[in-house]
Amino acid sequence: MANTPQARKRIRRNERRALINTNRMSRIRTFVKKVESAIAGGDKSAASAALKEAQPELARGVARGVLHKNTAARKMSRLTKRVSAL
Repeated sequence: MANTPQARKRIRRNERRALINTNRMSRIRTFVKKVESAIAGGDKSAASAALKEAQPELARGVARGVLHKNTAARKMSRLTKRVSAL
């Protein structure tokens, strides 16, 4: 168990940040799933609209430190490639 006040504060802070980061990742996954469901439905206009909404969310995840830069770039690239193939 934490013995110093700083370590106790760090534990409290980590719990708060973990909740925030979990919510951010969940939000990002939701936007990505919207794109994937539109692709599965074969609707190119809906898929491209959903992709336009998902891209800023992925970029925000990188800016907030929830996602690695290359991970977000890979996801955006793969989604864009699948949408353009429709």
